[in-house]
Amino acid sequence: MNNGEQRRLNGEAEEDEDEDDANNGGLAAWERAYADERSWESLQEDESGLLQPIDNQSLKHAQYRRRLRAASTARIQKGLIRYLYIVIDLSKAAAEMDFRPSRMGVVAKHVEAFIIEFFYQNPLSQVGLVTIKDGVAHCLTDLGGSPNSHVKALMGKLECSGDSSLQNALDLVHGYLEQIPSYGHREVLILYSALSTCDPGDIMETIQKCKKSKIRCSVIGLSAEIFICKHLCQETGGLYYIALDEPHLKELILEHAPPPPAIAEFAIANLIKMGFPQRAAEGSVAICSCHKEAKVGGGYTCPRCKARVCDLPTECRICGLTLISSPHLARSYHHLFPIVPFDEVSPSLLIDQQNKFPRACFGCQQSLLNPGNKPSLRVACPKCKQHFCLDCDIYIHESLHNCPGCESARHSKIPNANKG
Repeated sequence: MNNGEQRRLNGEAEEDEDEDDANNGGLAAWERAYADERSWESLQEDESGLLQPIDNQSLKHAQYRRRLRAASTARIQKGLIRYLYIVIDLSKAAAEMDFRPSRMGVVAKHVEAFIIEFFYQNPLSQVGLVTIKDGVAHCLTDLGGSPNSHVKALMGKLECSGDSSLQNALDLVHGYLEQIPSYGHREVLILYSALSTCDPGDIMETIQKCKKSKIRCSVIGLSAEIFICKHLCQETGGLYYIALDEPHLKELILEHAPPPPAIAEFAIANLIKMGFPQRAAEGSVAICSCHKEAKVGGGYTCPRCKARVCDLPTECRICGLTLISSPHLARSYHHLFPIVPFDEVSPSLLIDQQNKFPRACFGCQQSLLNPGNKPSLRVACPKCKQHFCLDCDIYIHESLHNCPGCESARHSKIPNANKG
C-alpha cells in the first residue's frame, strides 16, 4: 500500500468519526456512556457530606408510607363505583424526548400499568379512554370493565400530531359522564403534555359545566405548570401535579388508583341492584351480547334476562343489570375497612434492646438483620406487636389486606374457646 492510499483511508476514517460525533452531539464514547446511564442520579449525600448509593427500597417504602398516612388520616366515605375517563394528550408536544424514549411512550407504559391496578382496586368501576390530537378529542374506548380491551386500543393508536384542545376533551367527557347514575362517581384524569390549549370557545364555561355536573377533574402535567389546568382542578376538586421524572410520573398516576373521598351530595346511602351470574358450561354455544357474535364455551349468563356476557364485572347490554362476582364485591370492601398502618421501629430502640426483638420477619421468615448482625429497617403491627420487613409491609397493605399476626392470634383463640 502506497502513501497516497494510506492517506485516503485515514481521511475516510476521520470523516466516519466526525459523523459519529455529530450524531451523538459531539460527545466522546465515555461521555455518552455516562449520559445514557445517568449514574449521578443514583447517588445521594449523607449527613457527613459523603456520596453513597441511593437505597431504592427505603425510598419506595417511604413514598408508600406517605401515601398510606395521607389515606388514613380520617375515616371518610369513599366512592366504590367509579366512572373514570383517562384523557391522554397526543399532540405534537407528546413527541418531546425529555422523557425517554418520548413523553408518549412513557405515558402509554404507565397508563397500561395504571389500568390494571385500577381494576384490581376498583372491581366495580369502569374506565374509558380519550385522546387529544390535531385540536380534536377522540373517544378511544367507551366506559367498560375490561382492562385488556383498553390496553389493546391504546397501544394501537400511539401517534401524535397537531395542537391540544383541553376544552374539546372536557366537552366530550362531560357528555358521557353526565348520563351516569347518581350513585356513580364521575372522574377525569388528564395526562397533559402541551404548554397551551387551542380551544374553539370559552373554556371557563366548560369548566363550570363540569363543576355543576360534579365531575372531578385531575391533571398530571409533563411540562411546566399551566394556569388553566390549575384552575380546572381547583374548581372541580381534583389534583394538579407536575411530573419531575419518570418514577415521579408513575407515582402520581398510581395515586389515582384508590377511591377518592366522596362528594358531599353523593355521600348518601343508595341501594343498587346487582346480579351474580353463573359461569356457562364449557361446551355450550351462545351469542355474546358484548361482541354480537357466537362463542363456544365460557362466558357468564345474566340471572335476569339470560343473556351471555364475556367478562365480569360489566353491565348487561340487554337489561342493564350490573353483573359482578362475589370476589369483586369482597375486594371493594378493603377500602371501607383498611388495615391500620404499621409503626416504624426506631433504630435506636433496636440497638438498645436487640435481643428482645424477633430476628426474623413474621410474614416471610426472612432475617431482619444486616451483615454483622446489625438490625435493618422494620415495622410492627400496633395490635399484635409482630415485626415485619418492608416488603411484607407493602404486600400486606396493598395486596393481602389482612395482618398475618392478628389473623394467627384470632385463629389460635378459637380452639381455646371451644375447649373451654
